[in-house]
Amino acid sequence: MVEKVVDDVGAVLEQHSGLARRVLEYSLTMKRLVDAAKAPGATVDDWAPLADMVAVDDFERVGNFLEVMRWPEYVQFLARWASSAQWECSFRRVTEHDGVVFLELEERSGAGEGRTAVNSVSVYEFDAAGKIRHLDIYLQMPMPRGAMPAAYE
Repeated sequence: MVEKVVDDVGAVLEQHSGLARRVLEYSLTMKRLVDAAKAPGATVDDWAPLADMVAVDDFERVGNFLEVMRWPEYVQFLARWASSAQWECSFRRVTEHDGVVFLELEERSGAGEGRTAVNSVSVYEFDAAGKIRHLDIYLQMPMPRGAMPAAYE
């Protein structure tokens, strides 16, 4: 098994360039905006720094439950979620190939006392201008108690 190194995203930023670096910057911006979303008066407009990295007219996100969101729905979702959620991540690895970046993170999130940790792979597709036009999210997480299929016992 390959040992996976987990680092702070900011600590590995300088080691990357091109679209891979842009994805790491997107993750750092996401962290900053999630933290800021709890401030009094925070609005959807506060997510503009993230929108600067996205082809907002063409953007599509397919999430962990196969839900599809265009940019307006996604930014509304982020603003609602971030207003009460905590989120942080650690870097595992990033690969760039032909305008597509694969980012593997350990993500930790939750609200109140409820916290979860998941392994994620996010697949970022870029347009010719270097803006994110498509995002696919894949997660690994512990199986809920009592939901273990017999084949895993």
